[in-house]
Amino acid sequence: MTGNVRLLDETLAAAKAEGRAALVAYLPAGFPTVDGGIAAATAALEGGADIVEIGLPHSDPVLDGPVIQTADDIALRGGVRIADVLRTVRETHTATGKPVLVMTYWNPVDRYGVERFTAELAAAGGAGCILPDLPVEESALWREHAAKHGLATVFVLAPSSRDDRIATITEAGSGFVYAASLMGVTGTRESVGAQAEDLVRRVRAKTELPVCVGIGVSTAAHAEQVAAFADGVIVGSAFVKRLLDAPGAEAGLAAVRELAAELAAGARAGARAART
Repeated sequence: MTGNVRLLDETLAAAKAEGRAALVAYLPAGFPTVDGGIAAATAALEGGADIVEIGLPHSDPVLDGPVIQTADDIALRGGVRIADVLRTVRETHTATGKPVLVMTYWNPVDRYGVERFTAELAAAGGAGCILPDLPVEESALWREHAAKHGLATVFVLAPSSRDDRIATITEAGSGFVYAASLMGVTGTRESVGAQAEDLVRRVRAKTELPVCVGIGVSTAAHAEQVAAFADGVIVGSAFVKRLLDAPGAEAGLAAVRELAAELAAGARAGARAART
């Protein structure tokens, strides 16, 4: 079975045709439990997200802030395994029909085996993988197997990326480009970095791939701001925080749906404002 990179491409193209930015939600597998994580990812998509990223929990998530670190720790203490991540992808995609990616550090994939991971992710209906710490120069083996199995390879670009680096990375990537709105780790912030719009402009000068902005995007106002210049808005820590703060499982799922609806409305408003 091949993966769903085509569904990812079609989803981003459809959002653009509708004159809006796509909403991409991030939630870690196994948090608060494996079943709870599947329910949360499904709720985000039902609430208004177009795409969901399923995080593969890691014991040393160097690019993630305290909120996602807390969720990863809960998932790992609960015994989450790669099989659970793949099950989360499968059941979330089956329930919603929407694109589901995995976001992971490279070490777990390398240990699991690139061929095995890509084959199983495709079989689960996955659309691709975001690999924030895999250098493009070391990505040939991954990209070979990802392409063979119909999976997107999404690389992350920082605001400090030089134009020649942007060209190299976007040429190797597929699906979309993940543009970090600011330097630093993930987490909710008061404002989205002003560097983000400049980074999107520089990325678009090098590639036709959609550009989605994440890190520090947490409110409808942020989504509206980002949607005015980007193809997609990526939100993670805010969803995780809603689950952490909820008094119970059902309240957490309701909070996730509510946030997804708010962010989707912000993304639509920002794109409309940019056209007028």
